[in-house]
Amino acid sequence: MCELLGMSANVPTDITFSMAGFLQRGGATGPHRDGWGVAFYEDEGYREFKDPHPSIHSPVARLILDYPIKSRIVISHIRQANVGQINLGNTHPFSRELWGRHWCYAHNGQLAGFREVLPLAFYQPTGCTDSEWAFCWLLGKIREAFPQPPANPEALQQLIHQSCEELRGLGVFNLLFSDSENLYAYCSTKLAHITRRAPFGPALLKDTELKVDFAACTTPKDVVSVLATEPLTTNEDWDIMQTGELVVFNKGELIARRTSQSSPVALW
Repeated sequence: MCELLGMSANVPTDITFSMAGFLQRGGATGPHRDGWGVAFYEDEGYREFKDPHPSIHSPVARLILDYPIKSRIVISHIRQANVGQINLGNTHPFSRELWGRHWCYAHNGQLAGFREVLPLAFYQPTGCTDSEWAFCWLLGKIREAFPQPPANPEALQQLIHQSCEELRGLGVFNLLFSDSENLYAYCSTKLAHITRRAPFGPALLKDTELKVDFAACTTPKDVVSVLATEPLTTNEDWDIMQTGELVVFNKGELIARRTSQSSPVALW
């Protein structure tokens, strides 16, 4: 299946260190050779790069590694195709507009019978993947329930979690999702996260021989959280998410968590 990478930070931060390891999984240390993409939120803007070729050989990937874009929220995906042809239109991440914001989505997994049980209203897919169809359905449900941003963020979190649980009932559904302010992550089978803050230390990538000392390139006030399908480093303790768990990050901080078995936990 595919793999996911995300970042939430309290200051504009580049993700080139994590990307250097993650992109190796697109044809070198992993079998995900069917395209890749990345989206960056920068101030009021949104920047997206996609390539249907393996990330390990992609000139676009080399551009990203040589051009350290600083962002507060990043979503990236490397694809191993299950549904839909290998082409640019089926390459993640996908994006749509709601409330005057760019919403970005990437999915790892496979859904069965999705066309029959996930009716679409306002949003329609331009490609032919189960992933984009599910995105259109999910964002349509949010638009219907909340024509304007809800005053209570817990109501939105609850709807997203319930919808993800419904999608998990169709197969495997691991998700990264952003409304340009928050980064949502839902785990069906595999997803992990780590939050780095002062005192910063060194990190060693698992997929390539690269080490960085974050103390040399951060300030004591920086907070950066990284999410990945599988941990990217060998010398750090990552939090492994549970099946049915939704986490929400804002400016690098974990602000909310919901699980299938428990009541929502607000962390702010």
